[in-house]
Amino acid sequence: MRLRALLETDALGLRLLGGEDELDRTVRGVMTTDLRDPSRYLSGGELVLTGMAWRKEPADSEPFVRILASAGVAALAAGEAEFGAVPEDLVAACTQHRLPLFAVNERVAFATITEHVVRQVSGERAGDLAAVVDRHRRLMTSGPAGGGPDVVLDLLGSDLDLRAWVLSPTGRPIAGSGGAGSALPAPVCAALAAEHLAASRTGRRGPHRVAIGGGGTTYSLFPIRSSGRGTGTAAARDVRETVLSDWFLAVEADAGDWPEERLDLLQGVTQLIAVERDRRDAARTVRRRLAQEVLELVQTGAAPAEIAARLRVAAPVLLPGLGAAPHWQVVVARVEWEGGDIEGGPVAQSLLEEILVDPNAAGPEPSDRIAVAHTGDEAIALVPLPAVAADHDGAEPGLLADSLLETVRDPLSGGLDGDGRLTLGVSASVHSAEGLRGALEEARHARRVAAARPGRVCAAGHQELASHVLLLPFVPDDVRRAFTARLLDPLRDYDRRHRAELIPTLEAFLDSDGSWTRCATRLHLHVNTLRYRVGRIEQLTGRDLSRLEDKLDFFLALRMS
Repeated sequence: MRLRALLETDALGLRLLGGEDELDRTVRGVMTTDLRDPSRYLSGGELVLTGMAWRKEPADSEPFVRILASAGVAALAAGEAEFGAVPEDLVAACTQHRLPLFAVNERVAFATITEHVVRQVSGERAGDLAAVVDRHRRLMTSGPAGGGPDVVLDLLGSDLDLRAWVLSPTGRPIAGSGGAGSALPAPVCAALAAEHLAASRTGRRGPHRVAIGGGGTTYSLFPIRSSGRGTGTAAARDVRETVLSDWFLAVEADAGDWPEERLDLLQGVTQLIAVERDRRDAARTVRRRLAQEVLELVQTGAAPAEIAARLRVAAPVLLPGLGAAPHWQVVVARVEWEGGDIEGGPVAQSLLEEILVDPNAAGPEPSDRIAVAHTGDEAIALVPLPAVAADHDGAEPGLLADSLLETVRDPLSGGLDGDGRLTLGVSASVHSAEGLRGALEEARHARRVAAARPGRVCAAGHQELASHVLLLPFVPDDVRRAFTARLLDPLRDYDRRHRAELIPTLEAFLDSDGSWTRCATRLHLHVNTLRYRVGRIEQLTGRDLSRLEDKLDFFLALRMS
């Protein structure tokens, strides 16, 4: 049963004091306590009833609520008999820990609430226990070793009439029930991924329930955490270390009122799929090692012949059946979190392996053709391209920066929201080992250009490195400040004292390519007035705006300011 049903039962005398957005939590039991630390008696999902005898002073509330929230209880119901009203410090503590809080009218006995909850929960648990056990058995014998996630999801469809899909953090379909005809539309996949990432960042426990599309179809989202990271100390690690790489299970149903057995069954499904995820991660080890070896050779200045030999080894692994050595592109990505206390390299590596998967590629695992290494806080991908001719427009084949992020920008922005950034740079394709070092530097420069742009998810390609304006982000901050101050501060001071608008005049003059007539028309000034202002600019700065060098200095100073 859900908290909302309790609140709607008038005979229970419950009044909501906080946590309205958490009323769809499932209640799996009830417990009455006045212990300061009842954690040893809690298993999660309980409605905790308390008379607040444990509260001796306001400072006692926050530790008590923290213990309940850590144990995963569904809600706290506090009786009003002890203090006449629920203290504000308890309300504040529950708000802080996102724990729903009810006030229990002093005329209602805790026994009445306990009896109601036990009766409702017991009735739900009584149904189909034998069938649930049998489903567990069938799922365990038909897990990844028996055909992969699709077989497990087909069993969910046939036994429980549940349509379900495994999706990546960017919304890429990994597996689904019912075959190709039941595939989710790409916009729905992207929207579900965005909701999953945003919910995971808040730390809320799954499943997360969301309504998507014009018809308001409800989906329940279950995180799939790699079994290698989901045990032991993994729970204590920062969610940002895995949020951009964990898969999730999307079920077309509202899990808010499911019995505990069904929720346990779905949790078991996620564990089975996590085993498959670990298998695929293990299969990437060889490709990652190849990329790491090539990257080390390139960065240490190894001879082109040595790099070429390593590439000849890598090509058959990444492009099976390819007769000739392909062309190559380099993609560099960096994930940065505010505070800098999380290693960005492994996060960027997993994310880049996901982004580089061609959504139209055939085969069970299209990421088999991607090799990504990481060094420091950046990930570097070595992408093989079949050696084909340029198209009829003269453009060479290969990855385009904007296309890579076109479908994943919205979901990833949800996962990075508030304190994270993904920046990505793409090189031109190179035809030999000699060009690989230049491609790496080109991709790194493109990533720095992307980092200078606003937004949580940004990319830049080699095509964007042709303009001198794009070099400005690489000028050190102290040089930038000194340069702009020397040229523009005299004009700003003069404008403040005389309201002369010399800075706007300078900008318009340069935008008009030094044309007196066009600039005067643009500013609605007489040409003589314009000449006076330009003369004042030259006098204050010691520069000559008829000289190309001085025009360029002013142009750059304005762009950097």
